[in-house]
Amino acid sequence: MKQAVDKGVHNIAVNRRSRYDYHLLQRYEAGIVLQGTEVKSLRLGKVSFNESYARVEDNELFLYDLHIAAYDHGNRANHEPKRKRKLLMHKHEISKLASATQAKGFTLVPTRMYFSRGIAKVELALARGKQVGDKREALREQEAQRAIREATRL
Repeated sequence: MKQAVDKGVHNIAVNRRSRYDYHLLQRYEAGIVLQGTEVKSLRLGKVSFNESYARVEDNELFLYDLHIAAYDHGNRANHEPKRKRKLLMHKHEISKLASATQAKGFTLVPTRMYFSRGIAKVELALARGKQVGDKREALREQEAQRAIREATRL
C-alpha cells in the first residue's frame, strides 16, 4: 500500500520497528520544539527512534529517548542527543491522549518524522504492545499476502 505523496512533505525517518512491536490504533501529528543544531542534524537524516516514546506530563506532551545525533559542524552550543523534547498539540488532543494512555497496555509511539513546509513534525501512534504470538501471526499474514501477489503476477 503506497501513501499519496503530499507536496511540501519530506520524510526524515520512519520507525518501521513500531509496526512490528505494536498494534497501531490511531495516529496523530505533533509539532516538535527543537534547537538549531537539531534541525540541521534532522536535515541530514541523523535520527534514531530506538526505544523512544511520548508521555503526557502536567497537560503537556513530551518525547523521550529520541536520539538526534550531534551536528558535525556544531560548536560548543551543540545539543544533547537524547534530551526530553516538548511536542506541540492542541489541549483537547493532549487531554484525549492522556486519558487513552491511562488504560493498561497503551502507549504513545513515534512512527515517523518529517518536514511539512519546512517545519519538523512527528507522527505519533496510540499503540498496544504485541505478544510473541501476535508477531508470528503477522509474519504469516505477510507471507500469505506476498504469495498472493506473486501468484497474480504470473
